Amino acid sequence: MSLGLLGKKIGMTRLFDQQAGTMIPVTVIDVSGNTILQTKTPETDGYTAVQVGFSDQKEQRVSKPDLGRFKKAGSTPKRFIQEFRFEAGATVPEAHTGMETFVAGQWVDVIGNTKGKGFQGAMKRYGFGGLKQSHGSMMHRRTGSIGAGSTPGRVWKNQQMPGHMGTNRTTVQNLKVVAVRPEDGVILVSGAVPGTKGSYVTVRPAKKKTA
Repeated sequence: MSLGLLGKKIGMTRLFDQQAGTMIPVTVIDVSGNTILQTKTPETDGYTAVQVGFSDQKEQRVSKPDLGRFKKAGSTPKRFIQEFRFEAGATVPEAHTGMETFVAGQWVDVIGNTKGKGFQGAMKRYGFGGLKQSHGSMMHRRTGSIGAGSTPGRVWKNQQMPGHMGTNRTTVQNLKVVAVRPEDGVILVSGAVPGTKGSYVTVRPAKKKTA
């Protein structure tokens, strides 16, 4: 894995391609303030990686061991921390401001948690068709039969049923960086990314698409 970015989803807007005259929907991601907190080496940790922190928070909300780790790195306490691994022998950057990581036109993957929908029925959660809509059926949006009547006489594992929907960790692949705006501390990525406004996301170089 290469060095990526931690960011916060600001929202969506649109840009216009002056040459093609087309509209491009983009997601604005705040990536300002990415800080390297720790560098791991094969000699000390058995592998090569860097820990990156994002989004400042108050000292009283951090445990004393974590506070000491932040001070050792010369950083303010961070709310969102993630590790990026490197191949053995790879050159690990010593500083990380965020804006120099990606350039316009580069392909990236964005990782985040989807929006929470709460407890939902099988029709909304999995797209069930429902049962009879006739008067008196009382089974309009119910799941229906969930198990066998004789053999095996039980409910199969992974049976789709009503339950909690959303807040799943999801990766959206092959999104293009449309623009990088260092003056605003944001990058603009084509399309939609997981999560609500203000949620944290991880932006990494695309694994399946490079050009």
